[in-house]
Amino acid sequence: MAYDLTGKVKLIQDAQTFGSGFTKREMVVTVEDGKYPQEINLEFVQDKVSLLDTVQVGQEVTVTFDIRGREYNGRYFNNLQGWKIQTGAAAPAAEDKPPVADKDVPADFDEYEDDIPF
Repeated sequence: MAYDLTGKVKLIQDAQTFGSGFTKREMVVTVEDGKYPQEINLEFVQDKVSLLDTVQVGQEVTVTFDIRGREYNGRYFNNLQGWKIQTGAAAPAAEDKPPVADKDVPADFDEYEDDIPF
């Protein structure tokens, strides 16, 4: 199951290659979550490591990731494994329309209530 999170890139680590040939690279994304922002660590492995080459610290991103879990010596660990990054705004911005103020509504507005043609 895939999940998405949107936030600002705080940190991008260098790639790590292990003796087995396994490669991973991690980044931290700050997500505004109410009063306390959350700093989420995501890892990219093998061929997905290159996705971080075009991302910069401070940039707004949406990351698609899977949750991976495993047991080691009776302890359980979770990893967020990223596989897709979208830069910039993830969703189209809402139209910026000023709110309607009471002063903009005609004083005799209620008189027109019955004039609706449907």
